[in-house]
This record gives sequence, C-alpha cells and structure tokens, in this order.
Amino acid sequence: MTRWRPRVQHPAQMIVAGFALAIGIGTALLMLPAAKAGAGAASALEALFTSTSAVCVTGLIVVDTPAYWSGFGQAVILALIQVGGLGIMTFASWLVLLVSNRRMGLKARLTAATETKTMGLGDVRSVVVRVVKVSLLLEAITAAILTVRLGTTYGESWPRALWLGVFHAVSAFNNAGFALYSDSLMGFVTDPWICLPIAGAVIAGGLGFPVLFELRRRFRKPRSWSLHTKIVLGASAIFLVGGSAFITAVEWSNPATLGPLDAPGKLLAGFFQGVMPRTAGFNSVDTSQMNPATWLGTDVLMFIGGASAGTAGGIKVTTFAVLFFVIYAEVRGEGAVNIFRRRLHGDLQRQALTVVLLSVAAVAVSTLAFMVFADFSLDQSLFEVTSAFGTVGLSTGITAKLAGGEQLLLTALMFTGRLGPITIASALALRMRVRMYDLPEERPVIG
Repeated sequence: MTRWRPRVQHPAQMIVAGFALAIGIGTALLMLPAAKAGAGAASALEALFTSTSAVCVTGLIVVDTPAYWSGFGQAVILALIQVGGLGIMTFASWLVLLVSNRRMGLKARLTAATETKTMGLGDVRSVVVRVVKVSLLLEAITAAILTVRLGTTYGESWPRALWLGVFHAVSAFNNAGFALYSDSLMGFVTDPWICLPIAGAVIAGGLGFPVLFELRRRFRKPRSWSLHTKIVLGASAIFLVGGSAFITAVEWSNPATLGPLDAPGKLLAGFFQGVMPRTAGFNSVDTSQMNPATWLGTDVLMFIGGASAGTAGGIKVTTFAVLFFVIYAEVRGEGAVNIFRRRLHGDLQRQALTVVLLSVAAVAVSTLAFMVFADFSLDQSLFEVTSAFGTVGLSTGITAKLAGGEQLLLTALMFTGRLGPITIASALALRMRVRMYDLPEERPVIG
C-alpha cells in the first residue's frame, strides 16, 4: 500500500497562485456596489483590470480612480497595492535566500551569513519583518511630508490631506502610480515638496530590499558592498540621470509639456518624468502630448525597469547590466565576464539572456496584436504594451478607449510582466540538471 505524499510546489508556482488569489479577492471586492461611487456596481472587466493593476503595482486604469471609485473602493485599491508591493519584495527576497542556499556550498553559505548578518532559509521570518519595517517607515516619511504640504498649501482639510498623503506615499513606494487626481500629478508639476518626495519613494522602492538593507549597514563602506548593490546603484544612477536629461532635452520646447514652464520648472518636471519609468505611472505633464522620440526613449526605460527584489518591474537593471558586460567581454575577446573584480558564472549569463529574449518576444507579439486588432499607431501601441509589461502605468491615453479584448490582453501582460521575470529567473536558478557526458563540439556561423 503506497502512502500518499503531498506534492511539493515549486516556489514559482506558489508565487503565481498567491498573486492570482489576491487579484481574485480584489476583483470580488471592487465589484461590490459599495466600491463604486454612485449607483450600480463596476463591471467584471473594470474590477479585474483595476485589481490586476493594483496587485501588480502597475497603475494603468480604465476608469477615473477618484471619480469612479468610492472611498471604500479606493481603500481596497490601496490595500491591494500594499499587498502586491510587500508580496513582491518578500517573495523576491525569499527567493534570493532560496537560490543562494541551493546553489552554494556550506563554506560559501557560512561566509555569506557572516557578511550579510543573516542565517539563510531559517531566517525567512526575519527577512519578512525587515521588509515590512523598511516599507512602512519609508511610506510614513513620504506620507508625512505630503500631508503637511497638502494641508498647509493647498487648503485640504487635515483628514483629507492625511488620506491623500498616505495613498500617494504607498502608491509611490510600491511603484504603483495610482493617483487620487484625475490628471495624476499635473497640478503639482512645479511643486518640489510634492514631486521630490514621491520621486524619492519611487527610487527607494525600485532599488529593492537587499540594496536598502545593505546601504543601512554599510553606507560608509562602499568597497564592502556586494556585487548586486554596486550594479544596482551604478546602473540606476546612469538611467536616472540619462533618462531625465534625455526627456528634459527633447521636451524642453514642447508647448504641450515643458515649454510653458520656467527653467527650474522644466528641470523638475524633466527629472520627475525621468524617474517614473522605473516603474511608477505618475505623470506631472501630459504624456499623450510628448514627442514620439520621448515615447521611444521612455519605452526603453520602462522595459529595463528597476532592481530585483524591489517593487519596480521590467527586466531589471541587473539583467541589463549582465548582458552589457557579456557584450563588453566578447568585444574585447575575453574568455570570462568580469564585473567589479568579480567573475560571473555562465549560468547567470544564460538566465539573463533567457529573461530578455522572452520579454522581448512578449512585447513584440503583444504589440503586433494591438496593431492588428486596435486602430492605434505603432508608437501608441508599443508604449501601452511596454508600460503594461513593465508594470509602469504611464499611458498615452488610449487604455480606457480599448475594447474588452485589448484590455484583457493588457491585464495578462501586467500579470506576466510582474511575475514573469521573477518566476523565470527563479525556475532557471533552482533547476540544475547535471549531464554526465558532453556531446561533440561544433561551431555554426554567427553573424
């Protein structure tokens, strides 16, 4: 008689199931009559799209958030954003521990535990607690600044200012991009006390928990930073400065975006728009009126996204950096790929290549589907698809105009883009098949 044994799920399956359950619960709550402002209830598609966008911390919307949803509905969206953001950081950090313990020997594990002050998989509870503490602390600081500004300068009552401050702080740190203003943050385009705290929260959430925790412990010892932290900080700085400079330069004279602003206002708005593709969907100028060149540059930034084990989406800056150094080593004719005096393992290079190629395929196929079934230009279609896949939330204004089929496609893209890179990378890292023999070698012609 065989004894029944429960099947042990792969961590990637657990993550997908957990987020699908959260989206389902959110959809059910948003379909309640109490969630909608006015009479009636939201349709299943509206609720599903909004719930997916909130849990996957994207920010794309098919209805006007402050006008369509009641206070209860907005509270549900806020809760879904928080659950999605904390879930992503917790799951991603846990996977880092799991992969490290699976792939390292005992000596390496002990060394890593000594350096990072963690105990490996047995310290999962500690990781979760740290993620929650860091998230709530940064959200509270951002909310306090926004609340004081809104209450003292914009005439909001203190309860209303507190609600607006908390909502936008949580949305910013989790890179969600949901706003309680119909024009997002366009009304605050020249206000640094609104734009800079939100941008700071977006950057912090996009760096990821491992980087934030290491900076807290070793901020004054950059030489002792891990390779991951060095890559994230270096690449993030390049993309933040480069993206902001590019958008500011291209949009400087555009009368529909930065043109009417003075020089300090243009610099602030350009910086804000350069931060948002990391991937938060706030906008302080009209995205639909930007130049096509700006759209294309933003597409690149949205596709790359932020750091691993954080709230940002995209293929991640670490993935991009690994492929960059692979190309750099190949051009120089070097046999090994080295970054900051460390050699990259071949498995990591293949994982990065797999994530990028699958992501490119998802964006290309979805854009083609948009071109076939929706009557929008290539620029608009590519922007909307990349925004959904990168869980950004920026839009050219066509999301609400899409038919049900296209909205479902964006819903699937948000879910795939949020969980795809994580599950693919973890599945590849945790799966190790040892071949006991080598096949004959042969070289096809490349190029």
